[in-house]
Amino acid sequence: MRCLRQAHPNRGVAVTLKAFRKAVFSLLFALPGPVAAYELSIAHINDHHSNMRPFSATLMIDGEPIRVSLGGFARLATAFGELEQSEPNLLKIHAGDAITGTPYYKFFKGQSDARAMNVICFDALAIGNHEFDAGDQGLRAFLDELRAAPECDTAVLSANVHPAAGTPLAVAPDGEPYLAPYAIKEVGGVKIGLVGITVAGKTQNASRPLASTEFEDEAKAAQRAIDELKRQGVHHVVLVTHVGFDDDLHLAAQLSGVDAIVGGDSHTLVGDFSEVGLSGKSSYPTVVRDKDGRLVCVGQAWEYAKAIGLMKVTFDDAGNVISCGGQASIVLGQSMQRKGTDGKWVDMNEDEIRTLVAKLQNPGLIKRLAPDADVLAALAPFEEQYDAQTNKQIGILSKDQSLCLTRVPGSANRGTAVCADVSEQARGADVAQVVAESFRLAPEHGPADIGIVNAGGVRIPIETNGSQDLILTYGTAFTLQPFPNELYITHLTGQQIWDTLEEAVSNWKDEGNSDGSHPYASGLRWALDLTKPKGQRFGNLERKDHANGQWQPLDLQATYSVVLADYLTQGFEGFKTPGNFCKTASPGQCMTAGGTFADESFIQYVTERQAQGLPLARPVCSDYSHQKVILGDGRELKPCQ
Repeated sequence: MRCLRQAHPNRGVAVTLKAFRKAVFSLLFALPGPVAAYELSIAHINDHHSNMRPFSATLMIDGEPIRVSLGGFARLATAFGELEQSEPNLLKIHAGDAITGTPYYKFFKGQSDARAMNVICFDALAIGNHEFDAGDQGLRAFLDELRAAPECDTAVLSANVHPAAGTPLAVAPDGEPYLAPYAIKEVGGVKIGLVGITVAGKTQNASRPLASTEFEDEAKAAQRAIDELKRQGVHHVVLVTHVGFDDDLHLAAQLSGVDAIVGGDSHTLVGDFSEVGLSGKSSYPTVVRDKDGRLVCVGQAWEYAKAIGLMKVTFDDAGNVISCGGQASIVLGQSMQRKGTDGKWVDMNEDEIRTLVAKLQNPGLIKRLAPDADVLAALAPFEEQYDAQTNKQIGILSKDQSLCLTRVPGSANRGTAVCADVSEQARGADVAQVVAESFRLAPEHGPADIGIVNAGGVRIPIETNGSQDLILTYGTAFTLQPFPNELYITHLTGQQIWDTLEEAVSNWKDEGNSDGSHPYASGLRWALDLTKPKGQRFGNLERKDHANGQWQPLDLQATYSVVLADYLTQGFEGFKTPGNFCKTASPGQCMTAGGTFADESFIQYVTERQAQGLPLARPVCSDYSHQKVILGDGRELKPCQ
């Protein structure tokens, strides 16, 4: 696959006197300059998070539930291949968070991701925050695997990340730096500058970069890189960012000279997808203006290898953006199912599928694709081990007990229609509540008083189809909590626990960081009022006496045993109080909970229930940590029933 493409034949552009004079001037002074009217196509994905395999999902098409096979990296490769054939001036971009998220990463540490990515042969990869989950050394191992296919020439970009000399990411074996601030690609005879930007605070607060690795302000670094490109005669600049869609819009307004932003991090589906029953945001691409009032095209392509974006940026002969177009598309398998008269799913024939798809006013919303054979071949060496480990059964989830996921109570449902009401419920994320309970029970010497998990540590809902129990496997656990987080048991006072909760909410609400810091707890419950300032948001704090099952007010002077993931005890995600406590704790006050990791605690919890003949289910309402929630706009959420 090519990174440099030949110029497309002229398309009948008229030669005006003005254009002639420009051409003569450029020849006389031998200065590089903008070219005639030109359309650049950018095919892009983001946040695939080691998701190689497709998902079973239900879309609503023409008001009818349709079961589909959604995503899959091999289908993405097919989509990229088709676009290479149809789009003459094409860039292929990955906007970060390629790794961590599924058993593929747990088992293969990015090796499987790199090999699949090298089939697509991306022009550029922006470094995301999760690329640092295994530290600088872990990221280096992934990048070494990417570099094993030099014919791809994938530029690994981040203008605002600066590894210290002598550290793993400083210099590659060939003497070149692992991370470049920008790259210049020639596409259709035109030089395109690609600038990478990594979210700074979130990476430092919620991942594991070395303390010596510097993270610079995103806007400052981006402008410096743009200016350097302009000085080199590069007149078309695309930012490849991993900062989140809303921050991309803000970033554009702070910069001069950026033409397009292809982003990641927020997992945003950009565009109107209501025709297939999904909630998209804004329009694709979203058009904003830079600091100087020039048009900027902004796009993102959802998550987990489920979608691909195709952005088309048209420039005039002065190098200014004159239009932004394109389409983000959901990637599907070729088969579909609908419910028969007996309520069971039945396969649709090709004529039925075509008739249904023809009812879409925007047929570009979906792409029905076969998997790419080269990606399947690249992944084949990993599949046997993956299947052997992930398919082992650990338990059952009751058919009417789907464990829904929303980061903060009242925020968006991160599951399907079976969890549609979770955004209106004060209870928040059922699955985070169960994980917190598994943490509390994990210590080898017996259960702790309290277990606390941050919402971002829980990655997926666990949903049934509403009519059948769901088999839970090791794969479920690995995907639910994919990060290598060891559990620690700390001994905190009631006041320290309260301070921790306030810090966790303030981290996202006041400091603008990820809402993945939002806390859930087992053995502890509260009323949360988001209209109030930090220090006053948590009320009616009660802890459970597990000996008698009674709830009592949290004693601010008493000490309680609390289980958290090790990266929270290091102060990440705004958990400053446990972080500071563990830095100076005396022996036995902040220690490993027996070498158990987060995913292992969930496996242990489910298997022990199975041994007792108990399927996994939601907690009783009185055990939810969020008993009452008032949102920032004053609206009170519905109580658990």
